[in-house]
Amino acid sequence: MGRAFEFRKSRKIKRWSSMAKTFTKIVKEITICAKEGGVDPKINSKLRALIQNAKSANMPKENIKRALKKANDSNTIGYKKLLFEGYAPHGIAILIETATDNNNRTVANLRSYFNKYGGSLGVSGSVEFMFEHKCNFKLNPNGLDLEKLELELIDYGIDELFIVDEEVYIYAPFDNFGSIQKKLENKSVNILSSEFERIPINTIELNELNKEKVNKLINLIEEDSDVLNVFSNLL
Repeated sequence: MGRAFEFRKSRKIKRWSSMAKTFTKIVKEITICAKEGGVDPKINSKLRALIQNAKSANMPKENIKRALKKANDSNTIGYKKLLFEGYAPHGIAILIETATDNNNRTVANLRSYFNKYGGSLGVSGSVEFMFEHKCNFKLNPNGLDLEKLELELIDYGIDELFIVDEEVYIYAPFDNFGSIQKKLENKSVNILSSEFERIPINTIELNELNKEKVNKLINLIEEDSDVLNVFSNLL
């Protein structure tokens, strides 16, 4: 099924510890996306996807409305999406996607986490090249001819299409997100959610003791309120 699937299946990183943090993440992303591309989801395809993700996470409509209102308020101090890179112990590469209104605070916090567990916060470009930036879609398979759909989407650059727990997953390069989303919507395919991921080109396997040490660092980073996603090449 491919490297993306095998990596996704094997890793045990806890990305979001509570529903409240899931909501916080989505609200930040909606606010940023709406500020960058406009508050009309009919025009802003990424915003449309984020709103669908919010609905899939059972986020109340009022939360979505507040995020859009915040994005439309010129007096609101906006969040900025920033990517941080570093190394955990034992040469494990880490990419951290953040949404912050205070860069100095975010940098200081992340540096302290790395220092606490014997890692180091790196400079821009130090580990990003070790990952492929991908988009993925989760679909409801009901009524779908998956073989036909896969053949149609090959022209749109998809890497793979597979089923896990009765849900269909599609992976493709990051830049192909918009065209695939439009194709699926034109076919009236039920998109349950979509997101972007960083898939490591190569992974590193550690013994259980060393793996636990790395995961402690990753878990600490994930708990930070400015952090959206954490990716590593730990298998």
